Amino acid sequence: MTRAKKTRKFAVTKKLLNPNDARLKENQLKQKKKEEAENPQVASSMFFQHNSALVPPYRVLIDTNFINFSLQNRMELVQCMMDCLYAKCIPCVTDCVMGELEKLGVKFRMALR
Repeated sequence: MTRAKKTRKFAVTKKLLNPNDARLKENQLKQKKKEEAENPQVASSMFFQHNSALVPPYRVLIDTNFINFSLQNRMELVQCMMDCLYAKCIPCVTDCVMGELEKLGVKFRMALR
């Protein structure tokens, strides 16, 4: 049994990236500039000009994590919401959140009030 001869590779070159490849940093920067030019920034104040339904008093939907955070940091829930939004706020608590607070036990009884 003789071994098969291995043929030498002829004119083998290293594989190079195409100059237009997206993995090159210069091309990534060009692509980001294109995306920014396509999507111009819009002022957030424009949202309220077109959506006139968002006016005070705001109805804020509160979940269990929000209540837990306010209890841990000893913050008055409604007062802090008003300070944050600069308007009157009506907290809305769903039945499932009330159920979660009841299950959490004695520690969260104050939140039920």
